[in-house]
Amino acid sequence: MKNRQVDRVSRRDCLQLGLTGLLAGGLAGGLRARQTATANTTDRQADACILIWMDGGPSHYETFDPKPEAPLEIRGQFRSLPTKTPGVHFSQLMTSLSRISNKLAVVRSICHNQGNHGAGNHYMMTGAPPRIPVGCGAYVSFHPSLGSVAAKLLGAPHGIPPYFSLPRMSRSGGPNFLGAKYAPFVVSDDPNSKSFRVPDVTLPASIAEGRFSDRQQLRREVDRLQRLAHAAAGDPVAAVDEFYQQGLQLITSPEAQAAFDIHREPDSVRERYGRHPFGQRALLARRLVAAGVPFITLYEGGWDHHENLFDRFEEKVPRFESTVAALIEDLDAQGMLERTLVVALGEFGRTPKINARGGRDHWSNAMSVLFAGGGTPGGLVVGATDRQGYAPVERILAPENFVSTVYRKLGIDPGQILYTPEGRPTHLVSDATPIAELMA
Repeated sequence: MKNRQVDRVSRRDCLQLGLTGLLAGGLAGGLRARQTATANTTDRQADACILIWMDGGPSHYETFDPKPEAPLEIRGQFRSLPTKTPGVHFSQLMTSLSRISNKLAVVRSICHNQGNHGAGNHYMMTGAPPRIPVGCGAYVSFHPSLGSVAAKLLGAPHGIPPYFSLPRMSRSGGPNFLGAKYAPFVVSDDPNSKSFRVPDVTLPASIAEGRFSDRQQLRREVDRLQRLAHAAAGDPVAAVDEFYQQGLQLITSPEAQAAFDIHREPDSVRERYGRHPFGQRALLARRLVAAGVPFITLYEGGWDHHENLFDRFEEKVPRFESTVAALIEDLDAQGMLERTLVVALGEFGRTPKINARGGRDHWSNAMSVLFAGGGTPGGLVVGATDRQGYAPVERILAPENFVSTVYRKLGIDPGQILYTPEGRPTHLVSDATPIAELMA
């Protein structure tokens, strides 16, 4: 689907201009307004976040909050599975994650009042409820997303974009008033393909390396011409130069090229993640974190199970959860998990009672969220729903608490005031209280 939102199209389209557009100043224009900002790093626990977005709203019953004592029409067909954490059970298909539950924390008590996809997505992606009613299929942006705020306040080295979304952007994953330069860099191609490469950061075949160098030299000669008299006081051409160099670095940086070159990974590692699109995107996310990218969204659709839920879960979940476990274990083995936050969630949970079509419908009164790394204590369950999973009864939490937790771990003050281009002040998060149990 083609992106039609202005704050999402502009930056992506600038990058898609490739080298020709770059040399013509197109990418420089797109980067011109980039600002360097600093997060409050005093209590920073994580350098990066990988947000696994389970689009559609995964069932909390069939993932992390089974109800084995409930009637069959509520508990469903799956058994509960004991995990490595004494007394904690997941649903029976979560075999790999149950084995490493000592590295995980699950929050079972987040709830809100936005029971459709568009509104729920916005609330969980931004920490701000929609200002007006939003339909299920809507792409809305009333507030900057987690990834866009991280991009603005944290940045990334070597000319690499600070915010990625693979293979597409979530409905409300954009920058809103922060501007197009903080939209995600979307890598839609399949990293599982043998021919995978990121076309926007490679030199076009039509421009040989020597010809490329000649063009750079020509531009340097032109730049030696005397600037306007007011150059020292803020020459706009000098500002263009700065962002031209950033765009150029994205194409020519060895670090950027290495981060995208998933083919450097041993076959054994690629097999462990799973030789399928989601598995290889998770591996690419780990490589991007190693290159200094502070925020990556792994978009994984297909969780809106209004019918035939159990057959679809048996097909989907084993591959998905084994990849998530492989990502967490690989980060841990490489010494990266302590400084990398991994979260997995969707926009809401699912209804307690199984419907006539063998599925569960939208249910924002209860949902589960998985956390790992970034200083998060392992072997932990926060909150609880009632015996039949209708609603939280312990540690009732809101999307604001979830978003504030992610910000706090990244060293970003969720209580700060942001200003729109018109000068209007707005809270980053209206309730800036993180989930205390998850904070080291």
